[in-house]
Order: sequence, then C-alpha cells, then structure tokens
Amino acid sequence: MTRIALYPGSFDPPTKGHEDLVRRSLALADEVIVAIATNGAKQPLFTVEERLALLREAVGGEPRLSIRSFDGLLAEFAKRVGASIVVRGLRAVSDFEYEFQMALMNRRLHPSLETVFLVPAVDLTYLSSSLVREVARFGGDVSGLVHPAVAAALAGRFRR
Repeated sequence: MTRIALYPGSFDPPTKGHEDLVRRSLALADEVIVAIATNGAKQPLFTVEERLALLREAVGGEPRLSIRSFDGLLAEFAKRVGASIVVRGLRAVSDFEYEFQMALMNRRLHPSLETVFLVPAVDLTYLSSSLVREVARFGGDVSGLVHPAVAAALAGRFRR
C-alpha cells in the first residue's frame, strides 16, 4: 500500500520554510502532494497558477512529489487522492491551538487521516509568507528567505 501525505497551505508565496517541510515530508510517505488551498475569502498576492509554478520551480523534480490545488475541505481532498497523512508545520506555540483544532476536525471528517506536525529548521522558525510579502513590498532583500524564482516574482510584483 502506498502511503500518501498531503502538505496543504496557501503558499503565497512559497518560502524556504515550506521547501524544508516538503523535503522532510518525503521521509514520512511514499508520495507527497503539496496541496495549494484556494480560499475565496483571501486576496492572495499570486494566483493559484503562479503559486503552482513557483512551487514546481522551488521543489519540483522529485518523482515522489506532486503539486496540486484544491478547494473545499481538506478531508474530502484527502479521500479523493487516497492520502492518510496531513503534514503541518508548527513555528511557534501560538500555531498549535489552531492546528490542533484543524487536526481534530479533519479526523472527525476522515477518521483514518492522521496529522503529523513538523517543527521547522531552527534558522527558519520565524519565517512566514506574510513576513516575506511585507519585506518584499518595502523593497527588502528576500533572497535568503525564498527560492530565486520566488524572489524574482516578488520583485516583479512590487516593482515601483
């Protein structure tokens, strides 16, 4: 039986922290699906298609990895793709309460779906997409925080 893990998120934009968790997730499953959630309530900086392309540039090339988008409930998407694991990153204690609630709801909706929490690399603990967007918006250097393709896309988006 193939063990499939989902690593869901908005990835707006993908960061080195996301890249780290994607690569480490491969040790937990036979296949990892990076799943870009589409959320009509949010106003993303990049379209879903742009985020798919940026993630493929940043972490593509691994045959056990696929990058897809989904809308609706994660538990339903997991059922459709045959996933049994959800991978989530915990940067700080403040992330835990929300992630814990989501894990319990996903288990209620899909009882065989397990959530695994990964702690980021120490040098990436503070990193978030919203921080990267803010630094890029004001012309700061994000080259050490994101893949070069993402840095170029951010520079293009915020070019004054």
